[in-house]
Amino acid sequence: MRKLIVFDLDGTLAVSKSPIDTEMGALLGGLIETVRVAIISGGKWEQFEKQVIRLLPQGIPLSRLFILPTCGTQFYHYKQQWELLYAENFSSSEREKILRSLNTAIAEAGFTITQTWGDQIEDRGSQITWSALGQEAPVDAKKNWDPDFSKRKKIQALLDKLIPGFAVNLGGMTSVDITKDGIDKGYGIRKLRDTLGIAIEEMLFVGDALFEGGNDYPAKEAGALSIAVRDPDETKRVIETALACLHA
Repeated sequence: MRKLIVFDLDGTLAVSKSPIDTEMGALLGGLIETVRVAIISGGKWEQFEKQVIRLLPQGIPLSRLFILPTCGTQFYHYKQQWELLYAENFSSSEREKILRSLNTAIAEAGFTITQTWGDQIEDRGSQITWSALGQEAPVDAKKNWDPDFSKRKKIQALLDKLIPGFAVNLGGMTSVDITKDGIDKGYGIRKLRDTLGIAIEEMLFVGDALFEGGNDYPAKEAGALSIAVRDPDETKRVIETALACLHA
């Protein structure tokens, strides 16, 4: 069995921007008792706290759990309390250039968005994210806005020209994530290797967007054995299978 099991968050452990349910919390808790676990996503630290950490069973060894917000440009581990091991944040000049270019790309794309829920642009320190319908948009609205990725690919193409040298990736259902060049979930997998001393071949990655072009695909390209799931319910079955193998 693998020494480290790595999960995507939204669409894999939980419905987009929603907390894990009780069953998922219990399964994750059992898995963390047995093997080291990491969660990597484009979201910021507070999102992991809200969606996962606060809902895990009491008493589990949190030192076995590793949290990688913004695709691994930040790394949190637990030592008496949660500590930030590193953060690769933008400089002020990089931040200004990205925000200016993002606003230009949005204007040039010409999308008509009649309703938003919360801020559309969020500075996550090491990642700037544009969420078309806002950070707090309901799942049903997000599902219908860009199901074939075409709208966000238009934004992505514009940004690739405006800010060469930065990575522009599609995240979640309505988001575009901007990071330093080379930052994706493959980068996060390699940071786990370097930080924990676990070979990529000894990792298992579970995600809902492992198709080519999906934001989980770079983890597969990095060499991690990968399992594609459709939703959190399917992830639960994967965890159950892993637990059965680990306890055999």
